[in-house]
Formats: sequence, structure tokens, C-alpha cells
Amino acid sequence: MSPESEDMPQYTRYRARRLPLRRSEDLGAPRDGAPLLAGRLPAAGTRERGRWRRRVTGKRLLLGLLALVIGWIALSLVLFLLSSHFERVAPPANVATALDPAGFALTSANNILVLGSDRRQKNSKEPHAETSGPGRSDTIMLIRTGGGHAARLSIPRDTVVEIPGHGLQKINAAHAYGGPAESIEVIKRWLGIPINHLVEVNFENFPQLIDAMGGVSYTSGCVYARLDGGFIRGGYTLRLSPGTHHIDGKEALALARTRENLCAPNETDLEREEHQQALFNSMKSALLSPAAFLRLPLIAWNAPPAIISDMSGPNLLGMFGALAIAGTPPTRVLRPSGTVTLPDGEEGLTVSEAARRAAVAQFMSG
Repeated sequence: MSPESEDMPQYTRYRARRLPLRRSEDLGAPRDGAPLLAGRLPAAGTRERGRWRRRVTGKRLLLGLLALVIGWIALSLVLFLLSSHFERVAPPANVATALDPAGFALTSANNILVLGSDRRQKNSKEPHAETSGPGRSDTIMLIRTGGGHAARLSIPRDTVVEIPGHGLQKINAAHAYGGPAESIEVIKRWLGIPINHLVEVNFENFPQLIDAMGGVSYTSGCVYARLDGGFIRGGYTLRLSPGTHHIDGKEALALARTRENLCAPNETDLEREEHQQALFNSMKSALLSPAAFLRLPLIAWNAPPAIISDMSGPNLLGMFGALAIAGTPPTRVLRPSGTVTLPDGEEGLTVSEAARRAAVAQFMSG
């Protein structure tokens, strides 16, 4: 070693090692107190938003919405079945023997007789109102539904038929003589068709169903009727000007029970039948509206108490499903061919055999 090299300071040489990569979760804190460079890593809030965007996708939102819809429908079905079991009113026992057997109402053709009695509340102050017994049938409608069928036929209540043991009478008197079972037997014999089920309107609970639906929109001419004597006698007065009205449960009930329209004193029984079918169509339109879906559990609970029927909950569901699927058939009313004066002096409507056969053929093919 030269003298010069001995005088020079000695250095130790070190080789730097490559450090292992740090995990991403460790990058949030500085090592050995050294501050991180600003902007190198996203803030914690930004990272959370990124994870949320990855979790919430269009597909997951759609599946969540679908699950909500299915749950809402399932809740409504359960409420309907529970209400059918505990709240539905059964008809008299002899109705079962008068009905003809049929398959499930959704998949098989069923003929359903719909009746509405004119019996009023016991405290009714309406002149000549029936307050005891089954009363006469104000509404008589046949519905054919199920298995793709869709037909309706209204029978005017003043139509004259032969009632066993009572001779020629208006057809609505059969209900007063022997209740719904007698009506079923008389109509079956007169038209020559089977009747598989009965649905009677329970007027005491009918308004609650209409209110559960949020009311219905009804279009008509002028209607002015005093039910149960009108307001001045403790009853109800209905006033509708010509046009479309959104009516509540009490107004719908009054409309269904209107026998004398003071706006049109010469209105015939045929026109009254058409008004009732128009109300039926309005109810169906309301049930199929988007707003009804939001009210579905409430409607499901209030529907069974509004009717008196031999059908159980599942069969009622099948009937309503068939009616919804089949659409709205045209309104048909059994047209009379003439008039006849009965022994009590009342005037009734007669239907020729040809007209009756044509109406039945059209109904059964619907």
C-alpha cells in the first residue's frame, strides 16, 4: 500500500436490498413516521363509495325489486286466504245441493250466479222496503269464466218465469220465496244451463271493499236517488251529474241499489241492469290499475267479507284470476220480447223462447 493510500479514509460499501411490496391495507399509514405523498392513495370515503358501486348493480337492484313485488303479492294472498276462512259469510246449507259440480275456477269453465238482494237494514225508513227474510234479488247476473271463457249475461229482475208452487212471477221473487237456492233452481230450469257457484253481494261490507280500492271511476248520465228514504228520513241520497265521477263506497252501494232514478223516472229495468254492469266494469278496471297494487293487501283482506259464496278461498282466487286474465266481455242483457200483466196487477217482461235460446247459446260459447 502506498503512503498516499494509507492517508485516505476507509469506507465500507453496502448493497441496498429490495424491500417487499406492502399490502394495500398497510399503505394508509406512514412507515417510520414518514408522511405519505399527497394524492398517492384514495381517501377512505372514496374507497367505500367504490365498494358500494361494485356491490349495487343494475341486476341486483332488479332482483331486489322483484323480491319485493313477490313478497307483496304473497302477503296479499295470505291475507285473502285468512279473510276467506274467518270473515267470509257462507250461504244457506241448501245452496250446495242446488249447484252443479265443476273444475277449478281458473282452469275450467264455470257458470257463476251473482245475486244482489234488495233487503234493507232493519232500521230502514224507505217506504215498502224489505227488512226481513232473504228479500227479492235486485241484481241477477250470470258470469262464465275459467279455462279462457269470458261471458256475462244480466237478467232483468222483472222478467216473468214459472216459479214452482207460485205460478207466473217476476224472476226476482224466487229469492224471496226460497232464498238463493230457489233462485238457482228457477234460473237453471228456465235457461237450461248448469250453475256451478253462487256469489251474493254482502251489502253491509260492500262499501269497505270499494274504499279499500280507493274508490272507483264511474261514468253515467244524471243519477238522483233516495235510498232508505233519503237523507231527510235517515237514509242516503245519491246525486251524480252527467259525466265521470270518482265515487266512494257509500256512493257505489247506493248506485248498486238504486231502483228509481228521479232524473229519469221512465228508466226501464234494462237500463238499470246496464248501470250495474257498468259499475262492475269500473270495479274491475280499478282492481287492475297500478294504484290497486299498492293497496293490494288491504283489498285482499276486504274482498271476502263483501260477498256470500259457496267457494272456498283458493277457488275464489281462481275465479278472480280467471276474470283478470279473460278481459272484459261485452255487456249483454237478456232482452224482453213483450210485457204481461200479472194477477197482482204488476206488469212484467216476457222473453220469447227464441230470444232465450240465442242468449244462452251466446253465453255458453263465450
